[in-house]
Amino acid sequence: MGQLEPHSGGTTFPPQGPASSPAGLGQPILVLGGFLISAEAYQPMAEELQRLSQQEVAVVPVSKFDWLLTVFAFGWARILDRVAAAVQELAAGSATGKVTLIGHSSGGIMLRLFLADGPFERRHYRGRERADTLVMLGSPHTAIKATPLRQLVAQQLPGAWFGRATEGHAVRYVSVAGDLRLDDPGVTATARRLAPTAYRNSTGCSADRGDGLVPVRSALLEGSETLVLPAVAHGGAFGCRWYGSPDVVRLWWQQLAQPKLSDPPV
Repeated sequence: MGQLEPHSGGTTFPPQGPASSPAGLGQPILVLGGFLISAEAYQPMAEELQRLSQQEVAVVPVSKFDWLLTVFAFGWARILDRVAAAVQELAAGSATGKVTLIGHSSGGIMLRLFLADGPFERRHYRGRERADTLVMLGSPHTAIKATPLRQLVAQQLPGAWFGRATEGHAVRYVSVAGDLRLDDPGVTATARRLAPTAYRNSTGCSADRGDGLVPVRSALLEGSETLVLPAVAHGGAFGCRWYGSPDVVRLWWQQLAQPKLSDPPV
């Protein structure tokens, strides 16, 4: 398998002491980042997750070149193969036998596909056999101008598709959306420039609410538990506080201790 991306000292973070994770999440964590964002950008997130959960945390190693190949189905499969290998390795050392998946942006869409039985590019990932929680951070689940592969996921696996028990492998889906005011001082010029077009391409409304790239209503997967965080940007290029900022990680992680974050959006 490909090596898991190290966060410091060339190793993934090991467990440290008794598990103190929020309910249902006392198990290793695997992070899949977003389009064209290097794995190194997720180091602060991984460090904070390890501190909060006292569990092993790993980030799937994906280069910018790997992301450029995701315009093709085989490019998705290249990344999902790494996810599958990492999940197998982490689950082998998990007290629950399961892994918690966290996907940022496009990573959240790809992990929805990973949960499925397939086939996809002649592969059968069946990720829900080893992963029972999927947290999606600013993932664009719906869009007027979605790419063909994102449309594939939306059509074949709509909403929280595995949210109910299926052969004993139910998955907890949690959607987290940022709600950023573009006139806030911490918002970058990039967000102010890109947000109107990005929102219009997604929902048809350039004045929509969102994280500077993905509108709130696009990020909230139908049927999932939902959490909207004020003043949180899509990434560091959009604002000083984003989903991976340690203080923001604490907000969405600690909320996972609640048995139900919200009613599913209708």
